[in-house]
Amino acid sequence: QVQLVESGGGLVQAGGSLRLSCAASGRTFSMYGMGWFRQAPGKEREFVAAISRSGGVTLYADSVKGRFTISRDNAKNTVYLQMNSLKPEDTAAYYCAADRSGNYYDTRGYEYDYWGQGTQVTVSS
Repeated sequence: QVQLVESGGGLVQAGGSLRLSCAASGRTFSMYGMGWFRQAPGKEREFVAAISRSGGVTLYADSVKGRFTISRDNAKNTVYLQMNSLKPEDTAAYYCAADRSGNYYDTRGYEYDYWGQGTQVTVSS
């Protein structure tokens, strides 16, 4: 069993930046594909970004490409989401997810095995 704990959310003005962190328990973090998803009130869950086990391959939703950067530190069992040039439409609860098979290309989220509790990001205009 893997526990994921997100942190770093908060209230920021449009154009600002935040860095989210997701800390994972266990010794096999480096074997997991990792992803970030978000969900705004009344909307479906949305893929944001994903990263391969080594960190060498990353995927982004078109809506965040060029503004967000996903990275990971396997020595610290942590995956990050650096969010720059934030927009009000980025307001949502952000969740990290882990795929124990190492996959990272599932943009619907159905293949991920573990999910965090989420951290709220609110961007004011």
